[in-house]
Amino acid sequence: MEQRQLGRTGLRVSRLGLGTMTWGRDTDEQEAAEQLKEFTAAGGTLVDTSDSYADGGAEYLLSRLMDSLVPRSELVIATKAGCVPDADRRFDASRHFDTSRGYLLAALDASLRRLGTDHVDLWQVHAFDPDTPTEETLHALDLAVGSGRARYVGVSNFSGWQLAKAATWQRCAAGRVPLAGTQMEYSLVQRGIEREVLPAALDAGVGLLASSPLGRGVLTGKYRHGVPPDSRGASPYLAGFVQPYLGERSRRIVDAVATAADGLASSPLAVALSWVRDRPGVAAAIVGARTATQLQAALSVEALTLPDEIRGALDDISAPVRRYPDQDWNEL
Repeated sequence: MEQRQLGRTGLRVSRLGLGTMTWGRDTDEQEAAEQLKEFTAAGGTLVDTSDSYADGGAEYLLSRLMDSLVPRSELVIATKAGCVPDADRRFDASRHFDTSRGYLLAALDASLRRLGTDHVDLWQVHAFDPDTPTEETLHALDLAVGSGRARYVGVSNFSGWQLAKAATWQRCAAGRVPLAGTQMEYSLVQRGIEREVLPAALDAGVGLLASSPLGRGVLTGKYRHGVPPDSRGASPYLAGFVQPYLGERSRRIVDAVATAADGLASSPLAVALSWVRDRPGVAAAIVGARTATQLQAALSVEALTLPDEIRGALDDISAPVRRYPDQDWNEL
């Protein structure tokens, strides 16, 4: 599998990443082991997790698999911190995110214990916290790298101005660690980051890790005729995650993807995933599969590059609405 630089750093990641959001909850240890074996056999290196996935269970499961299946040195482990567990919100129901220096560094230490390693390759702030000064949050990233607990750092779910502010702060003084990446949802049914986040990332030299590149599973075509009982859309944990992409606009895009797949003798999954993977600024598309069979289908996309005319047609049908100030001045 092709390896790409993450932003303007020396960190190289496989252009498809393995997501673990369902590990420890909808994906058991046996299935996770099969996924990891398939992924590494295909040349994949980037494994993305979080301290919030299954309340830390995904990190712990990854640790067990590294002990038995794959050497730590063969993986690029990315994890996140900053989400406040439900149990801790009893003290402050509004506190969904905490990116204070103390909270983040304690969370990193806990992640390292669960992962059974002395460092992570990429440590990411899971979301923006309006109650913590940005410079305090970023200082935690500097300390993590300075102490050797993280090799590179990034952010996730930051808006355009938040990313631009953070990236600029990290580059404006010696001793601060530049942001390597930003993780954001990006797919044919969710192109919102193209308004401000992606231009900010490109300008700052921050690589994009595209999460949910299959539109939370909708772009595979599995929901065209209803919600399969074994799908995420039927899961008590993830039904609300899928529902926003089951509307009429998504249906038109899915139909176009299916038509393109028929013309290429390929699958809707492969078409949708290759579209994201090869967008400007994307370092890796992170695929979260529930089963090893689903992951095998995603890994097969490595051989597919979309023809320009098909890419252009998909661009057109999925184009986000552009309004002021994004429009060209001559269109106003």
